[in-house]
Amino acid sequence: MIDTHAHLNIEAFEDELEDVINRAKRASVDEIIVVGMYEEANQKALTLTKQYHNLYASVGLHPSYVDEGIDFSLLEAQLQDEKVVALGEIGIDLYWVKDNLDKQIRYFKKQIELAIKHKLPIIVHSRNSSSEIYEVLKEYQGRITGVMHCFSDDMSWANQFLNLGFYIGIGGVVTFKNAKEVKEVAKNVPLERLLVETDSPYLAPTPHRGKKNEPAYTAYVLEAIAQLRQMTKEDLNDITTKNAKRLFNKMEG
Repeated sequence: MIDTHAHLNIEAFEDELEDVINRAKRASVDEIIVVGMYEEANQKALTLTKQYHNLYASVGLHPSYVDEGIDFSLLEAQLQDEKVVALGEIGIDLYWVKDNLDKQIRYFKKQIELAIKHKLPIIVHSRNSSSEIYEVLKEYQGRITGVMHCFSDDMSWANQFLNLGFYIGIGGVVTFKNAKEVKEVAKNVPLERLLVETDSPYLAPTPHRGKKNEPAYTAYVLEAIAQLRQMTKEDLNDITTKNAKRLFNKMEG
């Protein structure tokens, strides 16, 4: 399995990183994409990829940190690292802060343009902002691809992003009893556009809901989607692994 989205580069994992990576291996999670959100986390993601051969990195400025800014020349240099497979996590978040939308859009567009320049996919964070994100991505249709990470909107929005050439990332929320929209999306997204992720340490799946999430729990996500789609976990894993390698094409194999 591939966990396409984990934040092993933040304080929550500092004291048990080795154990977390070993538990992932024992759970057959062979590769993990460590996703940056701000400068320190981006650098830590790169450092981890040098320490562990099965880790890859994504670097970028998360919309919640746009007021802190980022050194774009440093970011562009990092994008050229051989273990960087995507630019992200980027996007628009109107849940926490709503009064800096213009700035969020500006940073989002600048990073999309960097991703296009360096032929990298993007990892998109969307919260209460599907409409705003769609309007931005539509401008770049045919020039950029990526994943709508931890997708939590309905199937009509999923179809809009699929039509722009994006993949849909499903995380632990699909295991929650009342997550009707996410379950519907997980069941109906074209198989060739589906990715699995944990978003560790956030949104741990049932039966670990409310606790710290980790990449080993990718298995619960995969199992829940396989049940929804009435297919074997093994077949679904084969498909989602190929999808991840296709999108993040700097990964080995």
